[in-house]
Amino acid sequence: MNDSVWGAPGSAGHRGQSDRGPASAGPAPRGAEPAQTRPMPMVPDFPPDDPAGDDAVTPPQPEPKKQRGGRDLGAAIGVGLGLGAVIIAALFVYKVVFVGVVAAAVVAGLWELTSRLRERKDVNAPLVPLAVGGVAMVVVGYWRGAEGAWVVMALTALAVLVWRMNDVPQDYLRDVTAGVFAAFYVPFLATFVVMLLAADGDGPWRVLTFLILTVVSDTGAYAVGYKFGKHKLAPRISPGKTREGLAGAAGFAMAAGALCMQFMIDDGQWWQGLLLGLAVAASATLGDLSESMIKRDLGIKDMGSLLPGHGGIMDRLDSLLPTAPVVWLLMAVFVGSDM
Repeated sequence: MNDSVWGAPGSAGHRGQSDRGPASAGPAPRGAEPAQTRPMPMVPDFPPDDPAGDDAVTPPQPEPKKQRGGRDLGAAIGVGLGLGAVIIAALFVYKVVFVGVVAAAVVAGLWELTSRLRERKDVNAPLVPLAVGGVAMVVVGYWRGAEGAWVVMALTALAVLVWRMNDVPQDYLRDVTAGVFAAFYVPFLATFVVMLLAADGDGPWRVLTFLILTVVSDTGAYAVGYKFGKHKLAPRISPGKTREGLAGAAGFAMAAGALCMQFMIDDGQWWQGLLLGLAVAASATLGDLSESMIKRDLGIKDMGSLLPGHGGIMDRLDSLLPTAPVVWLLMAVFVGSDM
């Protein structure tokens, strides 16, 4: 071992003792307490796990690159393409399969929403009546239209009131209010998607137009906002959104809407597509902000993790749900809604 560090055999056992000589040059003054000597901690010149000692230089390690928003881009693209393939196949092969896809998404979304409410706010919105009522709402909406959907919505709210009576009275009003909100927010709004599908003749094309415009709006907002965004749209809710991004969403959606209405919808006109695209950009942005507000209130980043690279089902439905009734209404005004 290095004697300059550890001390030579027979020395006082601490650094510098042998170089400076005795600790005192003469006898201690009368009445003085004897000096206390503390052994120096025996610290080696280099860490034990570094055989190279101080001469070794560790190069700085580059920080790992992160995807924008912390997302796995490869997984996000793969999942997006897979979902798109399933939706397209269901739309144009057998409509009832697409109704089942929407019903499954509704149940998954309700499970995510009620789970996060329970975990973060201790709100117990009853999942069973919500799930049963949500599936019934989608099915009845496809066969009977908006009137049937409203009836099932009312019955679902009543079922939530009764189901919650099985628990203690404390927080009853809070829990049933959350349950009624969940029934409206997820299955009722999703019912307008299958009502688009139910239209005679071009039903699948209406749904495809709705999906294309929503995706194009989100893409336009991201692309323009990322490149040119300077002025925040709603910094307290979603700091990443900008006014330039909203303008990009409107421009992209209006262009896509003109093409879709002209070439995909029976009796559709390009100018109707411009108005439809503008409305979709507004509703999709409001839906995204509403979901962000809910997640900020809950203190979470994502509603779930069912979709790698995307988060949860509700994280993908945020702009779709409020856009569905807007598209259904404008389609009914422009070209009718015969079922």
